Amino acid sequence: MANIRAYYSLAKPGVLYGNVLTTLAGFLFAAGYAKQFNVVTFMATIFGTTLVIAGACVLNNILDQDIDRMMERTRNRAVATGVIKSQNAAIFSAVLTVVGLIILIAWVNLLVVTIGVIGFVVYVWLYGALSKRRSIHGTLVGSISGAMPILAGYCAVTNRIDTAAVLLFLALFFWQFPEFYSIAIYRRAEYRAANIPVMSVIKGNRITIAQIYIYTILFVLSTLLLTPLGYAGWTYFVVMSALGIYWVWLSAQGLHMDAAKVDSWARKNFRYSLLVLLAFSAILSIGSLLP
Repeated sequence: MANIRAYYSLAKPGVLYGNVLTTLAGFLFAAGYAKQFNVVTFMATIFGTTLVIAGACVLNNILDQDIDRMMERTRNRAVATGVIKSQNAAIFSAVLTVVGLIILIAWVNLLVVTIGVIGFVVYVWLYGALSKRRSIHGTLVGSISGAMPILAGYCAVTNRIDTAAVLLFLALFFWQFPEFYSIAIYRRAEYRAANIPVMSVIKGNRITIAQIYIYTILFVLSTLLLTPLGYAGWTYFVVMSALGIYWVWLSAQGLHMDAAKVDSWARKNFRYSLLVLLAFSAILSIGSLLP
Protein backbone atom coordinates (compact mmCIF):
# COMPACT_ATOMS: atom_id res chain seq x y z
CA MET A 1 0.00 0.00 0.00
CA ALA A 2 2.84 2.38 0.86
CA ASN A 3 4.44 1.67 -2.52
CA ILE A 4 1.16 2.37 -4.31
CA ARG A 5 0.90 5.72 -2.53
CA ALA A 6 4.47 6.52 -3.52
CA TYR A 7 3.76 5.85 -7.20
CA TYR A 8 0.54 7.86 -6.92
CA SER A 9 2.48 10.79 -5.48
CA LEU A 10 4.79 10.78 -8.52
CA ALA A 11 1.86 12.00 -10.62
CA LYS A 12 1.79 15.20 -8.51
CA PRO A 13 -1.93 14.94 -7.66
CA GLY A 14 -2.30 18.68 -6.99
CA VAL A 15 -0.94 19.58 -10.43
CA LEU A 16 -2.71 16.67 -12.10
CA TYR A 17 -6.20 17.38 -10.80
CA GLY A 18 -5.89 21.10 -11.51
CA ASN A 19 -5.10 20.32 -15.14
CA VAL A 20 -7.85 17.70 -15.38
CA LEU A 21 -10.29 20.29 -14.01
CA THR A 22 -9.48 22.67 -16.84
CA THR A 23 -9.71 19.84 -19.40
CA LEU A 24 -13.18 19.09 -18.07
CA ALA A 25 -14.15 22.76 -18.20
CA GLY A 26 -12.91 23.15 -21.77
CA PHE A 27 -14.84 20.08 -22.91
CA LEU A 28 -18.13 21.01 -21.21
CA PHE A 29 -17.86 24.61 -22.40
CA ALA A 30 -17.43 23.50 -26.01
CA ALA A 31 -20.14 20.85 -25.69
CA GLY A 32 -22.60 23.40 -24.32
CA TYR A 33 -21.77 25.97 -26.97
CA ALA A 34 -21.94 23.41 -29.79
CA LYS A 35 -24.97 21.68 -28.20
CA GLN A 36 -23.40 18.25 -28.58
CA PHE A 37 -22.20 15.88 -25.88
CA ASN A 38 -20.71 12.46 -26.58
CA VAL A 39 -20.19 10.33 -23.48
CA VAL A 40 -17.50 8.14 -25.05
CA THR A 41 -15.51 11.14 -26.27
CA PHE A 42 -15.91 12.80 -22.88
CA MET A 43 -14.63 9.78 -20.91
CA ALA A 44 -11.78 9.18 -23.36
CA THR A 45 -10.73 12.83 -23.22
CA ILE A 46 -10.65 12.90 -19.43
CA PHE A 47 -8.92 9.56 -18.97
CA GLY A 48 -6.52 10.03 -21.89
CA THR A 49 -5.37 13.51 -20.93
CA THR A 50 -5.14 12.52 -17.26
CA LEU A 51 -2.74 9.70 -18.10
CA VAL A 52 -0.61 11.85 -20.43
CA ILE A 53 -0.34 14.63 -17.84
CA ALA A 54 0.45 12.09 -15.13
CA GLY A 55 3.18 10.60 -17.32
CA ALA A 56 4.75 14.03 -17.78
CA CYS A 57 4.62 14.71 -14.04
CA VAL A 58 6.27 11.39 -13.23
CA LEU A 59 9.09 12.05 -15.69
CA ASN A 60 9.51 15.52 -14.22
CA ASN A 61 10.19 13.90 -10.83
CA ILE A 62 13.17 12.12 -12.36
CA LEU A 63 14.59 15.23 -13.99
CA ASP A 64 14.09 17.39 -10.88
CA GLN A 65 15.30 14.98 -8.21
CA ASP A 66 18.52 16.89 -7.56
CA ILE A 67 16.81 20.24 -6.98
CA ASP A 68 13.86 18.58 -5.22
CA ARG A 69 16.24 17.52 -2.46
CA MET A 70 17.17 21.17 -1.84
CA MET A 71 13.63 22.51 -1.42
CA GLU A 72 11.45 22.01 1.63
CA ARG A 73 8.21 21.49 -0.26
CA THR A 74 9.71 18.84 -2.60
CA ARG A 75 12.42 17.10 -0.60
CA ASN A 76 10.12 14.20 0.32
CA ARG A 77 9.18 13.26 -3.22
CA ALA A 78 9.55 9.54 -3.87
CA VAL A 79 12.32 9.71 -6.47
CA ALA A 80 14.25 12.39 -4.57
CA THR A 81 14.28 10.23 -1.42
CA GLY A 82 15.06 7.02 -3.30
CA VAL A 83 11.79 5.33 -2.33
CA ILE A 84 11.24 4.74 -6.04
CA LYS A 85 14.20 4.23 -8.36
CA SER A 86 14.54 6.46 -11.39
CA GLN A 87 14.37 3.49 -13.77
CA ASN A 88 11.08 2.29 -12.29
CA ALA A 89 9.66 5.81 -12.41
CA ALA A 90 10.66 6.09 -16.08
CA ILE A 91 8.85 2.85 -16.92
CA PHE A 92 5.79 4.05 -15.01
CA SER A 93 5.86 7.34 -16.93
CA ALA A 94 6.16 5.57 -20.28
CA VAL A 95 3.21 3.27 -19.55
CA LEU A 96 0.98 6.14 -18.43
CA THR A 97 1.87 8.28 -21.44
CA VAL A 98 1.53 5.56 -24.07
CA VAL A 99 -1.80 4.30 -22.73
CA GLY A 100 -3.09 7.88 -22.53
CA LEU A 101 -2.11 8.62 -26.12
CA ILE A 102 -3.66 5.35 -27.36
CA ILE A 103 -6.95 6.33 -25.73
CA LEU A 104 -6.86 9.78 -27.34
CA ILE A 105 -5.97 8.33 -30.75
CA ALA A 106 -8.69 5.69 -30.62
CA TRP A 107 -11.61 7.67 -29.22
CA VAL A 108 -10.95 11.42 -29.51
CA ASN A 109 -9.12 13.06 -32.44
CA LEU A 110 -5.63 13.71 -33.78
CA LEU A 111 -5.76 17.41 -32.91
CA VAL A 112 -6.08 16.54 -29.23
CA VAL A 113 -3.30 13.97 -29.59
CA THR A 114 -1.09 16.67 -31.09
CA ILE A 115 -1.95 19.09 -28.28
CA GLY A 116 -1.13 16.37 -25.74
CA VAL A 117 2.23 15.59 -27.31
CA ILE A 118 3.16 19.28 -27.54
CA GLY A 119 2.16 19.84 -23.92
CA PHE A 120 4.20 16.81 -22.83
CA VAL A 121 7.33 17.88 -24.69
CA VAL A 122 7.10 21.51 -23.56
CA TYR A 123 6.56 20.59 -19.90
CA VAL A 124 9.13 17.83 -19.61
CA TRP A 125 11.92 19.00 -21.90
CA LEU A 126 11.61 22.67 -22.79
CA TYR A 127 10.53 23.63 -19.28
CA GLY A 128 11.70 20.91 -16.86
CA ALA A 129 14.99 19.95 -18.45
CA LEU A 130 16.02 23.28 -19.97
CA SER A 131 14.45 26.67 -19.24
CA LYS A 132 13.49 26.05 -15.59
CA ARG A 133 17.15 25.72 -14.64
CA ARG A 134 18.67 28.23 -17.04
CA SER A 135 16.33 31.13 -17.70
CA ILE A 136 14.17 33.63 -15.89
CA HIS A 137 11.63 32.93 -18.62
CA GLY A 138 11.07 29.35 -17.49
CA THR A 139 7.65 30.32 -16.17
CA LEU A 140 6.64 31.50 -19.64
CA VAL A 141 7.63 28.17 -21.17
CA GLY A 142 5.93 26.19 -18.41
CA SER A 143 2.76 28.23 -18.80
CA ILE A 144 2.44 27.07 -22.41
CA SER A 145 2.15 23.46 -21.28
CA GLY A 146 -0.13 24.45 -18.41
CA ALA A 147 -2.60 26.00 -20.85
CA MET A 148 -2.77 22.93 -23.08
CA PRO A 149 -5.32 20.88 -21.07
CA ILE A 150 -8.18 23.37 -21.44
CA LEU A 151 -7.35 23.63 -25.14
CA ALA A 152 -7.42 19.84 -25.43
CA GLY A 153 -10.80 19.64 -23.71
CA TYR A 154 -12.28 22.26 -26.03
CA CYS A 155 -10.81 20.75 -29.20
CA ALA A 156 -12.01 17.26 -28.23
CA VAL A 157 -15.49 18.54 -29.04
CA THR A 158 -14.84 20.99 -31.86
CA ASN A 159 -11.79 19.37 -33.51
CA ARG A 160 -10.62 22.86 -34.48
CA ILE A 161 -8.82 25.84 -33.02
CA ASP A 162 -11.05 28.90 -33.21
CA THR A 163 -11.26 32.24 -31.40
CA ALA A 164 -12.78 30.70 -28.28
CA ALA A 165 -10.01 28.09 -28.15
CA VAL A 166 -7.37 30.81 -28.35
CA LEU A 167 -9.02 32.82 -25.56
CA LEU A 168 -9.26 29.78 -23.30
CA PHE A 169 -5.60 29.02 -23.93
CA LEU A 170 -4.61 32.62 -23.23
CA ALA A 171 -6.69 32.74 -20.05
CA LEU A 172 -4.87 29.74 -18.58
CA PHE A 173 -1.54 30.95 -19.93
CA PHE A 174 -1.93 34.35 -18.24
CA TRP A 175 -3.37 32.84 -15.03
CA GLN A 176 -0.22 30.87 -14.31
CA PHE A 177 2.02 33.92 -13.93
CA PRO A 178 0.31 35.47 -10.88
CA GLU A 179 -0.20 31.99 -9.45
CA PHE A 180 3.42 30.88 -9.77
CA TYR A 181 5.04 34.26 -9.16
CA SER A 182 3.16 34.45 -5.85
CA ILE A 183 4.73 31.13 -4.85
CA ALA A 184 8.11 32.38 -6.07
CA ILE A 185 7.84 35.36 -3.72
CA TYR A 186 7.09 33.56 -0.48
CA ARG A 187 9.41 30.67 -1.33
CA ARG A 188 12.17 32.73 -2.92
CA ALA A 189 14.77 31.55 -0.39
CA GLU A 190 14.19 27.95 -1.45
CA TYR A 191 14.47 28.78 -5.14
CA ARG A 192 17.64 30.75 -4.48
CA ALA A 193 19.16 27.83 -2.58
CA ALA A 194 18.31 25.47 -5.43
CA ASN A 195 19.75 27.89 -8.04
CA ILE A 196 16.44 28.19 -9.88
CA PRO A 197 16.36 31.57 -11.68
CA VAL A 198 12.76 32.58 -10.95
CA MET A 199 11.63 36.19 -11.29
CA SER A 200 11.69 36.99 -7.56
CA VAL A 201 15.27 35.73 -7.19
CA ILE A 202 16.71 37.44 -10.28
CA LYS A 203 14.68 40.67 -10.48
CA GLY A 204 13.39 41.04 -6.92
CA ASN A 205 9.92 41.21 -5.42
CA ARG A 206 8.88 44.63 -6.75
CA ILE A 207 9.29 43.71 -10.40
CA THR A 208 7.70 40.32 -9.74
CA ILE A 209 4.66 41.99 -8.18
CA ALA A 210 4.39 44.34 -11.15
CA GLN A 211 4.40 41.29 -13.43
CA ILE A 212 1.68 39.70 -11.31
CA TYR A 213 -0.45 42.84 -11.69
CA ILE A 214 -0.01 42.95 -15.49
CA TYR A 215 -0.76 39.27 -16.03
CA THR A 216 -3.79 39.43 -13.73
CA ILE A 217 -5.25 42.17 -15.92
CA LEU A 218 -4.50 40.13 -19.06
CA PHE A 219 -6.20 37.08 -17.54
CA VAL A 220 -9.31 39.07 -16.69
CA LEU A 221 -9.52 40.61 -20.16
CA SER A 222 -9.11 37.27 -21.92
CA THR A 223 -11.89 35.68 -19.86
CA LEU A 224 -14.31 38.57 -20.35
CA LEU A 225 -13.88 38.67 -24.14
CA LEU A 226 -15.77 35.38 -24.42
CA THR A 227 -19.06 37.19 -23.83
CA PRO A 228 -18.96 40.05 -26.37
CA LEU A 229 -17.66 37.59 -28.95
CA GLY A 230 -20.74 35.44 -28.41
CA TYR A 231 -19.22 32.39 -26.73
CA ALA A 232 -20.51 32.96 -23.18
CA GLY A 233 -23.56 34.53 -21.57
CA TRP A 234 -23.96 37.56 -19.34
CA THR A 235 -24.15 35.56 -16.12
CA TYR A 236 -20.67 34.30 -16.88
CA PHE A 237 -19.58 37.86 -17.65
CA VAL A 238 -20.92 39.24 -14.34
CA VAL A 239 -19.34 36.46 -12.25
CA MET A 240 -15.95 36.70 -13.94
CA SER A 241 -16.04 40.51 -13.77
CA ALA A 242 -16.61 40.42 -10.02
CA LEU A 243 -13.87 37.86 -9.47
CA GLY A 244 -11.52 39.66 -11.84
CA ILE A 245 -12.02 43.15 -10.42
CA TYR A 246 -11.25 41.90 -6.93
CA TRP A 247 -8.16 40.06 -8.16
CA VAL A 248 -6.86 43.16 -9.93
CA TRP A 249 -7.46 45.14 -6.74
CA LEU A 250 -5.67 42.48 -4.67
CA SER A 251 -2.75 42.48 -7.10
CA ALA A 252 -2.56 46.27 -6.98
CA GLN A 253 -2.22 46.10 -3.19
CA GLY A 254 1.03 44.26 -3.65
CA LEU A 255 2.50 47.18 -5.58
CA HIS A 256 2.51 49.28 -2.40
CA MET A 257 3.01 46.52 0.16
CA ASP A 258 5.62 46.89 2.89
CA ALA A 259 8.50 44.47 2.45
CA ALA A 260 7.69 42.81 5.77
CA LYS A 261 4.16 41.98 4.58
CA VAL A 262 4.92 40.87 1.03
CA ASP A 263 5.10 37.16 1.84
CA SER A 264 1.72 37.26 3.56
CA TRP A 265 0.21 39.12 0.61
CA ALA A 266 1.76 36.62 -1.85
CA ARG A 267 0.23 33.68 0.01
CA LYS A 268 -3.17 35.38 -0.08
CA ASN A 269 -2.81 36.11 -3.79
CA PHE A 270 -1.83 32.51 -4.45
CA ARG A 271 -4.86 31.17 -2.58
CA TYR A 272 -7.15 33.56 -4.45
CA SER A 273 -5.68 32.47 -7.78
CA LEU A 274 -6.79 28.90 -7.00
CA LEU A 275 -10.28 30.13 -6.14
CA VAL A 276 -10.44 32.02 -9.43
CA LEU A 277 -9.37 28.94 -11.39
CA LEU A 278 -12.00 26.82 -9.66
CA ALA A 279 -14.74 29.41 -10.27
CA PHE A 280 -13.66 29.96 -13.88
CA SER A 281 -13.73 26.22 -14.57
CA ALA A 282 -17.11 25.82 -12.88
CA ILE A 283 -18.83 28.70 -14.68
CA LEU A 284 -17.39 27.57 -18.01
CA SER A 285 -18.73 24.07 -17.41
CA ILE A 286 -22.31 25.19 -16.76
CA GLY A 287 -22.26 28.39 -18.81
CA SER A 288 -24.57 27.07 -21.51
CA LEU A 289 -27.27 26.52 -18.88
CA LEU A 290 -27.12 30.13 -17.72
CA PRO A 291 -28.44 33.33 -19.33
